[in-house]
Amino acid sequence: MILRQRTFAFILAALLAISASGCVMLAVGAAGVVGGYVISPDTVEGSIARSLDETWTSAKEITGIMGRVAEENTAQGVLVAEIAAARVTVTLIAINPTTTKISVKARKAFMPKIDLAQDVYIKIVNSFER
Repeated sequence: MILRQRTFAFILAALLAISASGCVMLAVGAAGVVGGYVISPDTVEGSIARSLDETWTSAKEITGIMGRVAEENTAQGVLVAEIAAARVTVTLIAINPTTTKISVKARKAFMPKIDLAQDVYIKIVNSFER
């Protein structure tokens, strides 16, 4: 009887964990919440109340400090860097003149590196607090 209850509880917990996986809100930062969503196994995305130019400058500075900027295309809003032997792609899209959507994708040898993508995203967003 107890074995059945434990088995049922395990199966229920496993199903709940599988169904709950998906977009996750990141709650990090010393002063408050940095709103970023994990939208795939290798990508973090969110919006910031800054202009595209300000965000581009910050993204270029942060990726340059963390690694090496390999490619940059200001017209398309794409910045590619090599950080910790991983390829990190930062994509910036102007939603309006004062809001920019940031997407950070990180892969190392075809494997997703969500922790690195989160780290780069958080550093870009937090760079405006200094």
